[in-house]
Amino acid sequence: MQPHQYNDEENKPIKVLMVCLGNICRSPAAQGVMQRLVDERNLTGLFYIDSAGTYGGHAGDLPDYRMRSHAAKRGYNLTHRARRVTSADFEEFDYIVAMDEGNRRTLMQMAATVEESRKIVMMGKYIRRFPHYDYVPDPYYEGAEGFELVLDLLEDACESLLDDILAKQ
Repeated sequence: MQPHQYNDEENKPIKVLMVCLGNICRSPAAQGVMQRLVDERNLTGLFYIDSAGTYGGHAGDLPDYRMRSHAAKRGYNLTHRARRVTSADFEEFDYIVAMDEGNRRTLMQMAATVEESRKIVMMGKYIRRFPHYDYVPDPYYEGAEGFELVLDLLEDACESLLDDILAKQ
C-alpha cells in the first residue's frame, strides 16, 4: 500500500509535539504510541513526532523507569531524552498536544500569537473508550495501575488524534 502524500505543498512532514509537565512519563509515552501508529499505517516519513515538558528540571533524562517498564511490556521502546518546550516549538510544530489542563494553560501563556495558540490541543479531546477521562493523569506518584491507565488512555487517544489529523489533510 502506498502512503498518501500529506502536506504536499511544502513536502514537509506533519509535526506533532506531545507535552506534559516533566517530559518523563506521559509525553514520551504518547510520542512512542503515536510513532507506532504512524509506522503501522505506513505513514513513516509523513509525520515527525516529538515530546517536551513545560518544566525543564528533567532535561536530558530518559523517561521514568516505571513508564519505560510498563511501555516495554506493550512493545514500546521509550528512548527520548527529556527537554523543555521552547518558543521555537510553536513555530516548528503543527500540533502541540497537552496532556492536562495545567499543561494547556502553560502552553497558552507561552504562545506568542493567536495562530500559535490554535496549534494547542488537549489529548483528552481524543479519548473515546474511557468516557470518565477528559485528560491524561500524571502517573508519577501512582502505582503500576497509574502507568497502565496512562498507556490505555494514550493508545485510545492517539488513534483518534491521528485519524483527526489525517481527515484534515
